[in-house]
Amino acid sequence: MKIVLAIDGSEHSKVAVSQLGALPLPIETEVCVINVYEHTIIVGPAPIPMGGFPSDYYEEMMSKNKKSAEEFVSSASKLLKTLNPKIKITTTIVSGLPKREILEKAESFGADLIVVGSQGHGAFSSFLLGSVSQYLATHANCSVMIAKEKEEK
Repeated sequence: MKIVLAIDGSEHSKVAVSQLGALPLPIETEVCVINVYEHTIIVGPAPIPMGGFPSDYYEEMMSKNKKSAEEFVSSASKLLKTLNPKIKITTTIVSGLPKREILEKAESFGADLIVVGSQGHGAFSSFLLGSVSQYLATHANCSVMIAKEKEEK
């Protein structure tokens, strides 16, 4: 079985990692943990104190985004390996639009399943951007598991 685990570092992603790790998976299971960090969109120059503008602001932001992505993927991989030591784990970090990049990875990986958290954005942001999990559920050529944390009563 081949699984793409898409994470964004949110609490919803951590739930997805935990739930995937708890599943009774076949011995030959391969999991590709992917994080898609988005390009930072700059509208006009970014101000800094004293009225100047850094020439490397965009590169610095992208570097920070990539470093965060690496940390998310590393942390998720370690937890997943702890929860289920028999699975083979690979990792991928890409820049782009999460919806498109996750679907492309699932296709190229030959995924049988995509696992995502229920949402990584706030309600307003999800309204504007559209829910990645909802998009994947309706456009993927394989099954999609949307992990949700149980609400305490």
